[in-house]
Amino acid sequence: MALTTRFVSTMDSTQTSAGDLGTATFPASLTKTYNWTSGFGTDQADRMWSDTGSITASSTTTLDLSGAALLDPYGAAVVFVKLKMLRLEAAAANVNNVLVTRPASNGVPIFSAAGDQAIVQPGGILEMVWPAGVTVTAATGDLIDLVNSGAGTSVAYNLILVGTSA
Repeated sequence: MALTTRFVSTMDSTQTSAGDLGTATFPASLTKTYNWTSGFGTDQADRMWSDTGSITASSTTTLDLSGAALLDPYGAAVVFVKLKMLRLEAAAANVNNVLVTRPASNGVPIFSAAGDQAIVQPGGILEMVWPAGVTVTAATGDLIDLVNSGAGTSVAYNLILVGTSA
């Protein structure tokens, strides 16, 4: 099964300042586009997994990237050897943050140290891209935790993972 991936991230911002005889503007813009073909090398991928999920109050969802728990839309197990992209969108209606964490034990090294995490506030987005991939090692470096940062309410998210099977 072939996979093609197009990932575009754009940010446009304009700063203005009113003066006596006019308004000065300073635009800044960054756009990065990835067009990846199916394969295993740099700027290639052959596996994708997505989820619209929720995490109950004060709970954790653990994603095992090398186990058989992640299933594609056809019911086949999605097993990653390299993780190339991660995009998580936290629902705007969330009260608590969604934490994307490298577990202290067996975590995929998406952050520099075990236990490190990114905080995705309600309505926020986390985008991470590794063109050559982050190695997923079965039983020793294959887990990513999604954590509800607080009590009282669940959090919802949309998540897409892209990577390779070899």
